[in-house]
Amino acid sequence: MSGESDHAPRSEVGDERDPGLQPERTRLAWRRTTLSSTVAAVLAVKTALHGGATAAGVTACALCCALWLGFLLVAHGRIHTLATTARPPALTPRKAAAAVACTVAMAVCAAALVI
Repeated sequence: MSGESDHAPRSEVGDERDPGLQPERTRLAWRRTTLSSTVAAVLAVKTALHGGATAAGVTACALCCALWLGFLLVAHGRIHTLATTARPPALTPRKAAAAVACTVAMAVCAAALVI
């Protein structure tokens, strides 16, 4: 035995990798998150308009709908990229920040509606 491995080092193998089902799982996770965001937006609208429409309730309702649309835009773009690209690129920091901002702002709106 010479102590050397019969396997080629990773750098010689190349950049080819089998992603398996990871893109499919990620795409489905984005769909589930979009569904959860939709349910949260619908519940926010119901809560805002329960007991009569007030100016604050309508404003919160409109803000929740705008935030939902923003998240939906980011999520749909990512779902489309994952579904149509064999090796999808990483999510850009700008789009990731937009998704996080929409989610956090929706949570703040929900907290404001409950209080």
